[in-house]
Amino acid sequence: MTDSKRRLAALGTMIPEITLPGGDVDLEKWAVIACDQFTQDRSYWEDVRKTAAPSPSALNMIFPEVYLDDAGREDRIRNIHRTMASYLADGVLAPLQQGCIYIERSTPHHQRRRGLVLAIDLEHYDWKPGSQRLIRATEGTVPERIPPRMEVRRSAPLETPHILLLIDDETDYLIPALGERAKKGDPLYHTPLMLGAGEISGWALDTETDWMVLTEGLEELAGRSKTRYGGGNPFLYAVGDGNHSLATAKAVWEEYKQAHTGEGGLEQHPARYALVELENIYDPGIAFEPIHRVIFGSGLEEIRAALSELPGFSSHTVASPAELSQLVTDTAAGNRYGLIGEGRYILVETETTGIATEGLQPLLDRVISDTGRDGGPVIDYIHGEKELFRIADGEKPAVGERPVTGILLPPVKKAGLFQTVARSGPLPRKSFSMGEALEKRFYLECRKLFD
Repeated sequence: MTDSKRRLAALGTMIPEITLPGGDVDLEKWAVIACDQFTQDRSYWEDVRKTAAPSPSALNMIFPEVYLDDAGREDRIRNIHRTMASYLADGVLAPLQQGCIYIERSTPHHQRRRGLVLAIDLEHYDWKPGSQRLIRATEGTVPERIPPRMEVRRSAPLETPHILLLIDDETDYLIPALGERAKKGDPLYHTPLMLGAGEISGWALDTETDWMVLTEGLEELAGRSKTRYGGGNPFLYAVGDGNHSLATAKAVWEEYKQAHTGEGGLEQHPARYALVELENIYDPGIAFEPIHRVIFGSGLEEIRAALSELPGFSSHTVASPAELSQLVTDTAAGNRYGLIGEGRYILVETETTGIATEGLQPLLDRVISDTGRDGGPVIDYIHGEKELFRIADGEKPAVGERPVTGILLPPVKKAGLFQTVARSGPLPRKSFSMGEALEKRFYLECRKLFD
């Protein structure tokens, strides 16, 4: 083991062996957005299918969550695993190469966002509240959401990541410095991304010198974190996107480790690690966006009544979606929310400060849990204001139809995230999103997982 690899291992970090699609694969058809996007928009995923077919595509290796409740889940998962194996056997994927990949991504909203694909050691991660591990969750994890995802990862020949980890580098030095080194060579890939999601390019970082620059930068951040956030335990990585996906990887590894206790090779087994993209929270191309809520089966007035328990609650009707959006966005002494449904728009004002989900989510959970019966209200989490209005901005439902109510959340500030998580633990689930829906990570790179 080289000096850099040994030191990186102490930081919960591994230089992975990565495989990319071979030269004949159309990367625009291969790369597909994260499976947890557009969960209420089957037409988007139908457009993905039409765009990708009949070429090799990451679409055939993932389970879009819009289909999770459909019949035939077991068959779909078996087909996913068969496709992964065939892509390896048939040469769709190129031979493995050891190294990290420096990435530059453009989106409809930002000209450039920089990242680094590497692997992290799941032994250094725990999503549970109170964790003092090197890698920590930023949002509450719902244990019930993990088992369906385990079915996909368990025994999968490959993994392809949509997990984004964050470092707290206010100088914005480390990843740009690695980018300067990487871009002295030719890119490994460059492609537009389907359905208007921008472009992406990647360059190799595959020398000991490259890895030592990474090592020294991470060691500095980890060392500084011991005193920066209090508590004395280093806090290097915060999960920015993909909290449940990383929790799933952890659960599969713990399950595998327990089943193979005493066997050799566990320390280096691929399932101990997860492929991720690392980004700096202060990268100019990263904007934190709220994740809005939509309640199926509860009307506007019922949700307004639930929110009336918030401190300093008041509400009034506004004339249009544009006015509601502007009022929720405007700086105010307390958090503001917008209610959308039945062709009406209501502004809710409160005296609560800090993360907008902290007081909101427990009230919504009560609306959902109080029914306790089939056909009761259900909640979904929506990325993007436009998508929220598309779902919730309809006329009053006809007799027998279920009402739909959208909740528009205010903007999220990214400064202080590490300090808040270190002090108070994970935020309420689905508290923020790194960018709009089309800015989410696209599956492209792969790593071998189970034989």
